[in-house]
Amino acid sequence: MSASSDRAVSTVLGSVLLVGVVVGLAVVVGGAVLATTVQTEPPGHARLDCRADPGTDRIACTHTGGDPLDLGTLRVRVTVGGEGLAHQPPVPFFAARGFHAGPTGPFNSAADPHWSAGETAALELAATNRPGLTPGTRVVVRVVSDRTTVARASTVA
Repeated sequence: MSASSDRAVSTVLGSVLLVGVVVGLAVVVGGAVLATTVQTEPPGHARLDCRADPGTDRIACTHTGGDPLDLGTLRVRVTVGGEGLAHQPPVPFFAARGFHAGPTGPFNSAADPHWSAGETAALELAATNRPGLTPGTRVVVRVVSDRTTVARASTVA
């Protein structure tokens, strides 16, 4: 082999190695950036699992994970079939317009003021509240704190 062909091979090998090092660094740095910026759950948020029973007009939501929620700062908004309830539930409460008295769990004013994982809060719509729960209707429960949705769940009645 001549000296010029040795240099050509060396140049090609050097270029290939340089590209390999740059690509490897990009993957490592990119992975590190993704690992530090992706969060599975934002702070101050919770996961809910809700059920709606049209036979009893009862909506029950279980806090299944995430941060405890301070009931003193929360608003609960319920839609049935895409329409907001005429009377939204104040939280916490014992007796409120549009609801049967005595909600259970954290929605009850006598309960602990924090809704933590594993706890179920339930309320029952009164006949004076519309729309009512009918079979097959989608029910969405959204929990808001300081204008930020901290939990959202939907179910079919």
